[in-house]
Amino acid sequence: MINSHKFTLAGCLAILLWSTIVGLIRNVAEQLGPIGGAAMIYTVSSVFLFIFLGAPKLKLFPIRYLLIGGGLFVSYEICLSLALGMANDRTQAVEMGVINYLWPSLTVLMAVFMSNKPVNKLLYPAIALSFFGVAWTVGGDEGISISQLSSNIATNPASYSMAFFGAFIWAFYCNITKKLANGMNGITWFFIGTAIALWIKYLISDEPAMVFTVGASFDLLLAGIVMGSGYALWNIGILGGNMVLLATLSYFTPILSTFLSALILNIELTTKFWQGVVMVTVASLICWWLTREKSPKNNVVKSEC
Repeated sequence: MINSHKFTLAGCLAILLWSTIVGLIRNVAEQLGPIGGAAMIYTVSSVFLFIFLGAPKLKLFPIRYLLIGGGLFVSYEICLSLALGMANDRTQAVEMGVINYLWPSLTVLMAVFMSNKPVNKLLYPAIALSFFGVAWTVGGDEGISISQLSSNIATNPASYSMAFFGAFIWAFYCNITKKLANGMNGITWFFIGTAIALWIKYLISDEPAMVFTVGASFDLLLAGIVMGSGYALWNIGILGGNMVLLATLSYFTPILSTFLSALILNIELTTKFWQGVVMVTVASLICWWLTREKSPKNNVVKSEC
């Protein structure tokens, strides 16, 4: 029982650490640049994961898992980190984080389509609620207005597009990775792949050279270690923790992430913004509740999602 509590605590800490990622990535991007900063964060995280989780030999992994799973993972991480780093301001960066949290609902939707099993019809209104919540958040003080939404997105279409498509990529990754992995966990190699891809993008971009101040170096180490620790602790949590509890808590991440991001970035969010975040969170919880397995043993959230 004590060991179970320790595993569950590790999973809870992982959720807490992941909830700070939006604010930490944006903080580093403002000092080192969106591409260079992201490349440095994933480099630090890769080193951290290599030390604490290790990196199994590549030949042990199914080739489809490495190519398809790895490709999706790298694509998602690049989309998320650059969407946050390239946002026009800090408030817009938090918006990108909210858009990213469409993935829980999308994961459930894709799972339903891929399984062809009958599903409660309430699932579809719940998924619609998650999109409505994002639109409510992005729409600003005016609420839902097509013209206002279009105007806001037009200020930075690249970031909005990456955040939006990133949510779909991660949802797809979560649905296929378990089938492809064959019990293996390539998270360290996937982080290394993300770092390499970002360094290549940085070298061919016109982004200026990074300037490492004491503050920037501290923020970089903090972001890299926090990101790596989140994945390391989650791996511990799923080994023997209470997965029903961890799964439930994980769906509250949009609210926790938004709160901690606002705290880290020292910004104030409007009431309408918070209303949108709550809608996304409630929608995710409903989707999970309607499609959850009744047996606790089967209520396992995938180790990399």
